[in-house]
Amino acid sequence: MATAALCSVATMAAAQAPSSVAGLPYPAKPVRLVVGFPTGGPVDILARILASKVGESMGQPIIVDSRPGANGNIGAELVARAPADGYTLLLVVSSFATNQHLYAKQPFDPLADFAPVTLLTSAPLLLTAHPSLPVKSIKDLIALARARPGELNCSVAGGGSGGHLALELFKSITGINIVAIPYKGGGAAITEAIGGQVHLTINNPLALLPHIRAGKLRALGTSSAQRLVVAPEIPTIAEAGLPGFEASLWYGIVLPVKAAPALIARLNTEFVQAIQQPDVRERMNSEGVQVIGSTPEQFAEHLRRESAKWAKVIRDAKIKLE
Repeated sequence: MATAALCSVATMAAAQAPSSVAGLPYPAKPVRLVVGFPTGGPVDILARILASKVGESMGQPIIVDSRPGANGNIGAELVARAPADGYTLLLVVSSFATNQHLYAKQPFDPLADFAPVTLLTSAPLLLTAHPSLPVKSIKDLIALARARPGELNCSVAGGGSGGHLALELFKSITGINIVAIPYKGGGAAITEAIGGQVHLTINNPLALLPHIRAGKLRALGTSSAQRLVVAPEIPTIAEAGLPGFEASLWYGIVLPVKAAPALIARLNTEFVQAIQQPDVRERMNSEGVQVIGSTPEQFAEHLRRESAKWAKVIRDAKIKLE
């Protein structure tokens, strides 16, 4: 997906959008950006970066509202029920497209009840080990897990999270048994791995690379199709004999489905411009995160593909959340 083309589309949409929505200046008051995960984690970090940039551009504060729980569903339900006036937005992650397959009952439909604004970024996941675990590669890990079935564990940022699903995909391909240990957010999962309370953790580079560089965790493999530009020494999981293995953790912006097209176009322009700012792009790239900034239509198609891709993994692993 060409960044330049996406920026061009977003700019054209902004040019066609009126400066007000429903006859009223927008924004005329602070805007709330809901985050369905705990403070201090990678989702919260990105939300605060964007809130500062977009708030400055729009001339109104963007207030980050943390509503953690149920793998992001608590925050999503709040936004689904909010007025579609542009004053309540939702920063979503990969689980937004998969929760419908994880929960028996969900009070909203992620594909039908929300209007996509933009796919902001995409990052591979990193599978890492505590330095005390006697493995230095994916092949070492597979061999150790086969010799000790069910004895190794891996912290993930919540049941059914992107890391959890990637781990289940890894397990299904290799035929090994590693126990997933869900935590309430990526921050807690990483902290436990650093402390040695768990053997492994899988999360996104934005959160893990600083600890890898500090020697607190050992990188085993990245879930991307190609090695990270920022850390080319880390091999891909596909290179370890699992061709085609790929999983990513992505972030996007949505709002209630009945939002006016002009409002969606305005917000798309604001968030694409924010994520494309040189300092933000540099920070994202330095942590192995790919900046995207898609159109609303491209994000809608991405959501449909992700939902279909992970539905089978969830069924095969028999993952169900309450």
